[in-house]
Amino acid sequence: MINKTIFLLLLFPFLLTNIYAQDTSAYEIQRAKINALLAERSAKFGQYDESLNARTGIFGFQTKRDIKNSNEILRQIAINDNEIFTQLKVLMDYKDLQAEQIKTAANSNSESIQNYRKTIKDLQEQNQILADNQDKKDNAKDLAYLLMFIFLIGCAVLGYFLNLKNKQIKQYEKTAV
Repeated sequence: MINKTIFLLLLFPFLLTNIYAQDTSAYEIQRAKINALLAERSAKFGQYDESLNARTGIFGFQTKRDIKNSNEILRQIAINDNEIFTQLKVLMDYKDLQAEQIKTAANSNSESIQNYRKTIKDLQEQNQILADNQDKKDNAKDLAYLLMFIFLIGCAVLGYFLNLKNKQIKQYEKTAV
């Protein structure tokens, strides 16, 4: 029983590590997605700067087409920003989920440890009771041996005295006849 308990106690951190690794990989994938969106945003800002400096009109002025192109790039940046915010929310949800899982695992570990301690305490108490019973049996056995030894010595002494008395009676009978 104790071996199974120790085995489970040693196995539990490995199971927790596997669960944590899966969550970490999802978290890393989400971070990579956000980093890609940020890189895309930076590239679009570079395009936006270029479009602001583009002057294809007469005498180096911007045309409506240049302004529309700049506005379209700016609109794409805003859409990209909205996607970044959405993905950041998902990332924060992962983080909250991880924190909740860690709390749950900690509570579960704490409960398991308390249960293991209770089981160990119960087993120690049972072991102490069995040891006390064994001591009582050994003491009773020793007392029985002592009483048997005293009885045998008593029988031997009684036999000796009876034999002596028998010899005296026989000798008395011989002298009396």
